[in-house]
Amino acid sequence: MASEAHPDNDAGRFERRRRDIVRAATDLINEKGVKGTTFSEVAARVGLNTSSVAYYFGRKENLVHAVFEATIDRLIALARIAAQAPTPRARLACWIDGHVDLRAMIRRGEEGRIAVLSEMRTLPEALHRPLQERYIELFRVVRDLLPAGAGERDHAVRTARAHILLQVMFWLPAWTPLYSEQDFPRLKQRLLAVLADGIAPRDAAWQPQTLGGGEAPWRTPPAGLRNPHGEFLRMATLTINQRGYKGASVHRIASGLNVTKGSFYHHNEAKDDLVLACFEHGNERIAAVQFAAATLPRNGWGRISSAVAELVALQLSDPTPLLRTTALQALPQERRGAVLNSAQRIARRFAGMLSDGIADGSLLPVDPLVAAEVLAATINPANELRSWAAGFDDPAQAVECYAACFCYGLLSGVETV
Repeated sequence: MASEAHPDNDAGRFERRRRDIVRAATDLINEKGVKGTTFSEVAARVGLNTSSVAYYFGRKENLVHAVFEATIDRLIALARIAAQAPTPRARLACWIDGHVDLRAMIRRGEEGRIAVLSEMRTLPEALHRPLQERYIELFRVVRDLLPAGAGERDHAVRTARAHILLQVMFWLPAWTPLYSEQDFPRLKQRLLAVLADGIAPRDAAWQPQTLGGGEAPWRTPPAGLRNPHGEFLRMATLTINQRGYKGASVHRIASGLNVTKGSFYHHNEAKDDLVLACFEHGNERIAAVQFAAATLPRNGWGRISSAVAELVALQLSDPTPLLRTTALQALPQERRGAVLNSAQRIARRFAGMLSDGIADGSLLPVDPLVAAEVLAATINPANELRSWAAGFDDPAQAVECYAACFCYGLLSGVETV
């Protein structure tokens, strides 16, 4: 009976239709998140009815699994192509080229988009586990693109570098639309320069200055001195970063603070408002660090390294990390613009600081706009490495190790810790 209702008996045609559905679902998940994606909307985008989509995937979670699986498979394929290059720099260049070329093909409609992977955790354990195993495989293949060293901390350094290398590629969709396709060859070169060699000369000493003293406004106050609104922001940020938007229920956030749901709604009209407030609070903290660093009586390298160290320390150890940019999926399209605009203002401010360092000769002559985006992609996901940072005897060593990946480049052979 199924063959009569669905005459796609040809295997090639079946696979093409299945790919079309996955591609449409990927677009919707990126636009609305997993929770906001429905069979009916997916069906409408590919000219089918809901029962036809169900014929191919059965249940929504199976379709979501297929979306994430397809994305990870594509990323692994790009990494394996890069792995065939003969040297670390050539492998890094090939990895960058593949991703920038993919952005061009997506723009032309020749390829489907890459799914934002943060909501993999919303799937049931039986579906999430194999995806997590595939992601670990992706991470290992990317890590092997980078040179191995003989230092005591080599594994930790390569883990941090691989994490950054993946996150920089995940951030490309947020800012490459500002560039014409004709600029992409130049963009590849500028990205390679920043990722491979960093922003600082190899002999630039790592001597960041602590910013703000003991009462810096971007740091979370001790437990007894926190205000209720700040506590809601802290708990919401932690919960969303850990469980994604769907898993961060109002009940879970309120329970984490030992308050009622009614207390939550007293401080926040809706969960979307809380997500927006978390983004705004995080961006205000970054801006405060930037302004504090900009006033230091030091050269450009001293200022930017102090800002980077402060923000990495915040991400690795402060009770309130920054909200991950992947939570943007949770916001309605009309509310994402303000967050992205604020993020771009932060990137432009970093670009200005980098330009100052290039002008005074303390930094390498990199493209400051590209370097600022790489820095944004380095800092925002750093909180995911808190367990990694716990492996260091001194928290300052973890900060230096992670920050050095950006400052001195992913191909730096200098022992930094």
